[in-house]
Amino acid sequence: MPTKISRFQIDDAEDEYLLTFETEDGSAIELTASYEQLDLIAEAIDAQLDSDEEDALGAEIQED
Repeated sequence: MPTKISRFQIDDAEDEYLLTFETEDGSAIELTASYEQLDLIAEAIDAQLDSDEEDALGAEIQED
């Protein structure tokens, strides 16, 4: 079963970005990414959210 993220943070790290993912059990992983890599990650997240938006909005309407 995948580990759930409890906190996420992005910081500047000179010419890269430092991504910190903290899990529910308190452990953390730090990753570095270039601007280009972070941009690709953002595009992939946007594409996934766009494809899931209709389903998410439908679930919110049913809950109301």
